[in-house]
Amino acid sequence: ASFGARRWFKIGPFSFQPSELAKITMIIYVADFLARKQGKVHSFIESFVPLMMILGVFCLLIVKQPDLGSSVLIASIVFIMMFIAGTRISHLGSIFLLTLPALYFLVVRVPYRWRRIVAFIDPWQDPQGVGFQLSQSQIALGSGGMYGVGLGKSMQKLFYLPAAHTDFILSIIGEELGLLGTLAVVLLFIGLIFQGARIIKRVQDPFGYFLSIGIVSMIGLQAVVNIGVSIGAFPTKGLPLPFISYGGSALMFNMIAIGLLLNISRVEDL
Repeated sequence: ASFGARRWFKIGPFSFQPSELAKITMIIYVADFLARKQGKVHSFIESFVPLMMILGVFCLLIVKQPDLGSSVLIASIVFIMMFIAGTRISHLGSIFLLTLPALYFLVVRVPYRWRRIVAFIDPWQDPQGVGFQLSQSQIALGSGGMYGVGLGKSMQKLFYLPAAHTDFILSIIGEELGLLGTLAVVLLFIGLIFQGARIIKRVQDPFGYFLSIGIVSMIGLQAVVNIGVSIGAFPTKGLPLPFISYGGSALMFNMIAIGLLLNISRVEDL
């Protein structure tokens, strides 16, 4: 458990986050399902309902931890995969509308999540209270200027900015390496997504095609959300910055995902 959330499985001396395993597992399952149901993806009964049932079970278990961010991320990845596969927009739209009351309850009716929304709207209204984390993140980014204060010389990581090594690692990069360092990280992710898109474009095998889409979507969405949270564009959510944030589970499963993507690329090149 951490900060009141029970998000880890402990097996002997090892522990890992089941939500990280759930992401890649769900992507592989949906890719296989869509590849097998290529001629039936428009069907509500044969395609849409079975996928929504599986997705619902995954999301409910993850929300129970509680980890709303990961469940929304998984649902978004699955929706992207289904949309590209040809699922009717009306089907996707209907399930989105049906989940709005649940999202309202999970966000507005849960005090700590609602405080995050309030802090996102104006973190400087209460910089020592609900807006503390976001205001400290902005201080870190602003302190870095163009070139940064120097590698290892961050002040905000010295217990001023909560979760500086995980959710807000980009803010520390911005403080130590400045705007140039921050832009370098963003450009690296853009390059990674671009290369992933090139692989997707070349893939002929249906399973490899949908699996590539899921993996690229997973990495891309996590990067966008984490960067957005750091700069104050999104409400605070505990999603790590892929390959950079501290955390063995996220790093391991992201490396597995990239390994799968590289294997798909290698097979297509043969």
